This record gives sequence, structure tokens and C-alpha cells, in this order.
Amino acid sequence: MPTDSAAAFAPGRVNLIGEHTDYNHGLALAFAIAAGVTVRAHASAAAPSAPRRIRAEANDLGESDEFALGQPPATAGGWRAYVRGVVAELAAAGVELPATTLTIDGDVPRGAGLSSSAAFEVALCLALGALGRRTGGGWLERVEIARLCARVENDWVGAHTGLLDQLASLYGAPDAAVCIDFETLAVEPVPLALGDWRLVILDSGERHAHASSGYNERRAECAAACVQLGVESLRDASAGALSRLPQPLAMRAQHVLDENDRVRAAVGALHGGDLPALGALLNASHASQRDLFQVSTPAVEATVERLLHAGAAGARMVGGGFGGSVLGLLAPGVRVPPDAYGVRPGPGAHLLER
Repeated sequence: MPTDSAAAFAPGRVNLIGEHTDYNHGLALAFAIAAGVTVRAHASAAAPSAPRRIRAEANDLGESDEFALGQPPATAGGWRAYVRGVVAELAAAGVELPATTLTIDGDVPRGAGLSSSAAFEVALCLALGALGRRTGGGWLERVEIARLCARVENDWVGAHTGLLDQLASLYGAPDAAVCIDFETLAVEPVPLALGDWRLVILDSGERHAHASSGYNERRAECAAACVQLGVESLRDASAGALSRLPQPLAMRAQHVLDENDRVRAAVGALHGGDLPALGALLNASHASQRDLFQVSTPAVEATVERLLHAGAAGARMVGGGFGGSVLGLLAPGVRVPPDAYGVRPGPGAHLLER
């Protein structure tokens, strides 16, 4: 039932392995983290004849936005695009919202490859959905929420991302990663039993934005490879057929096929408790992102080298590339490098109150 007040938290995520595979119907292994975004929504008291409006306040930025309900909101840039997009997509899904005031707080770094945008979208969707009334009854299921939020990224923000970030935020669980099959959207929990090993994040200091980086170009190259191979997605491509592709399309496709195999191997390594093997897979994933998918930068490479020099068993760039953070796997006794911080799997998106 709708309520007058609700709060929702959605976490960021670390993609353990499986990069640029989601929009190619491949596999990825990710986990939710403690940092994320909290959205509080309060239905505003207004005269029945007064126009319904949304007011949003981004506390960490000291900025606000306001627009009318009942008609498609005008496009806007930055964080406002996410708010307007979620409101518009909820309306298209049959959710009627009251006049609402939103307050937004977050502690997941923006542009660091930890999916701050998906955390923002999912928290908005959950908080607003608790206030709204949906035509025809039931509330959106988690996969529907992920698809809605992906439309916000694609159509309102201009980033042609897949469903990885949203599904990882929605399905996260303590002490587990989730293996996502993007062909079937099956989500399988995989125990992430690290023992005395640690996963750490080290920020390269280089910000990225999917809509303005080379991310969309890489997705277009994968689509072009599919056209030339006559397949619906690179999941359906065979390694032997890649020789028919020109460069750089052959390299892009090779990365996707190899990365799917690495995800399968990583799941096996975790089930078998073979963390050194997981470290080697992280190194191989990063080399493929750098050499075949060509999404690394000098700042990212320097950050990978810092982690490996400090003794990491494996290190790789996380996120879409062109900046952001690097994930490192440290064996027992290896000291955490300065400025790095530990990450562990935590709970997925949820309502805090309603």
C-alpha cells in the first residue's frame, strides 16, 4: 500500500570479473558493497487543485531540482537527469506519484567505477515506488526495476549500459557475489569466502562518465561485430569465426568470449577455495581490457602497478574503463597500500522505512 514517507538504500557494486559482457549477453560476477545512496521521499501536503510537483535536494552537492508531475519532465543534465528519468519511467510503468520531496545522500564515489549511478537510480525507484500507486496492482519485480533503471541510463543520461550494475545492486547479499547470466537474467549467489585474504579498491584519481567516454563506442563496435558475424549477440559467436572480423572488432569480440570463460573459471575457483587462481584471473581480465578492449589509461595502469608492486595476487580495473578504480586481491600478510580500502560483499537494495 502507498505510504506518506519512505526511505531506501541501494549499494554500489564491485564487479569482481566479467567486464563489458552484460550488453553482449554474457556472464559477470559482481557483489554489492557497503557504500551507496540513500533516498528519502516524503509526500507533500498540497491543495487538491494545486499541481503536483517533485522537489529533489542533493545534500552532498548542495543543489536542488523541481519539476511538475503529470507531463514528461524536460531533459536536464547531471544528477537531475536520473531523477527526471526515474519519475518518467515510473509513470510509463503505470505508477502514479503524489507531490513529493526527495532528499538524496550518498557515500559511493562518483565516476570511480563503483556504480554510483545505478545505486542512485535503484534507491530513487524503491523510495518513490513506496509512495506511488501502480495501475493494475502489484509492484515492480527486481528485474523490472533493473530494466527501468537501465532505460534511465540509456534514454535520459545517454550511457548505453547494460543491466550489470542495477542487478548487482538489487541482488547483493552479505558474504556472496552474484553470477549473472545476461542471456537468461538468471542470478546465482556464489559464496565469497575470503578467509584472511582481502579485496581492496585503489582509486586511480581519474574520473569517468559512460556517456562522454569511449564506452558507447565500444558497445557500438560489439554490435557491429555481431552484424558481420550474423549473430544476435557475441554470446552466440564462436572463436573460430572471429578471424572474419576486421580490427578492432576482432579484438573486442575476443575479449568478450575470453572474459566469459574467465567468469566461469572464477566461479569454480571460489567454489574450490582457490584464491591464487582467482588472482591470476583478475590479472588476465585486466590485460584483456587493456590490450583487446583498449579501455585503460596511463593513470589506471599506474594504479594497477602500485597494487601489484605492493604484493597483490591480482589486480584489474573495475567498471567501464577510461578511469575509475582498480580492484586488488591481497593474500594474508600483504599490507594494504596507502589510500586503498577494503571492500566486502554486503546486502542489496532495500527499503529502510515506510
